[in-house]
Amino acid sequence: MTMSEKVLARASGRSWVKPGDVVVARVDRAVLLDTQFSSNIYGGRLPAKVPYPEHVTIVLDHAVPAPSVRDANAHAAARSWAKDFKIQSFFDLGRHGICHQVIAENALARPGELLVCSDSHTCAAGAFNCAGQGVGGAEMLQVVSTGGTWFTVQPTIQVELTGMVPDYCDGKDIFLGLGKAFGSAGGQNLEFSGDGITTLSLHNRRIIATQCVELNAEFVLFPADVTTSSYLRERGVQDFSPVVADRDAEFAGTWLLNLSDLEPLVALPGGVIGNVVPAMALDHIRLNQCFIGSCANGHIEDLRLAARILKGRSVASGTRLIVTPASHHVYLEAVKAGYVETIIEAGGLVTNSTCGACFGYHMGVLGDGEVCLTASTRNFKGRMGSPNAEVFMASPATVAASAITGCITDPRELTGE
Repeated sequence: MTMSEKVLARASGRSWVKPGDVVVARVDRAVLLDTQFSSNIYGGRLPAKVPYPEHVTIVLDHAVPAPSVRDANAHAAARSWAKDFKIQSFFDLGRHGICHQVIAENALARPGELLVCSDSHTCAAGAFNCAGQGVGGAEMLQVVSTGGTWFTVQPTIQVELTGMVPDYCDGKDIFLGLGKAFGSAGGQNLEFSGDGITTLSLHNRRIIATQCVELNAEFVLFPADVTTSSYLRERGVQDFSPVVADRDAEFAGTWLLNLSDLEPLVALPGGVIGNVVPAMALDHIRLNQCFIGSCANGHIEDLRLAARILKGRSVASGTRLIVTPASHHVYLEAVKAGYVETIIEAGGLVTNSTCGACFGYHMGVLGDGEVCLTASTRNFKGRMGSPNAEVFMASPATVAASAITGCITDPRELTGE
């Protein structure tokens, strides 16, 4: 069996599953967001019973702090519900962050386990060898009320990575490289293998796993190795059971990517699949806004690299740079390290942690006709504000370099590398 098949087999109490099987699985971790408690989601209905409160987590992330009365009421409902059902794993304002960052920081995604969340980028958990998938509001009601839900076992594509990522490229460029070379994995899982994985930091694995939903992947899993186990043990998690694909596991296909061949890439507006070009090919595109943040690229490593590029330089006149740390903890780290000061001195704005600008809700919404280069998760039409705006997607290094020049720029042009 593949890694994802083994997770679903264990979670459903089976010894064997295969593509096409439908299984009812016990969920190890259910993560609810502030959106789940909004009055416009199924009338604000919430579970009347929670048989496994120890498996439930609540994270306020999409609209923090509350930008509207409706959001404030949703936050109040979340606090009240958590108290009523004794939900201890609750990340309120001041402990908050974008859910996938909070999940990572608190070691809530663990090897061999099954995690669901009210967000489509839940495959982010796969960086930890954990099968994660986003579910809708109605299904989350079922999960919390019963402890489980059903899944169809999907075919799996093996993604073999070789080589080493060049300077000024990161997991975003790897993801964009996959979208450029192979396109959609629609209705299939992605499982990573190859010697190239050993050269990837957990930071880069997390970017890739988070973003692969944009390739229409279902589950996205990396194998657990010493990098994974060290990270978890540093956070007090000693007992976990990784899954490894069998040598005779059946895959629907194989994607082979040599990391050494990568260069800074950009997805053109509208999506990623078959829509990616080198950054240097777009140096004529003028930018109104540059954004660094989201669950994919608001990590401390992203802010460190942005600050490194921005140090001693200024954001171009007519261009806005907005940076949103992925969590309150990341924000604090960036303050202590001086990254926030560097970004502000360069003319950038650092916001609190929230999903806000990424999904076009607050903290950086685009107006009609504006052009943005983002290191967030999506570049659909209307994703970050006006449907008449254009959103290009790239890595934080490319975004930071472009903020300085005011047009899309390969970061190597500024560094001479």
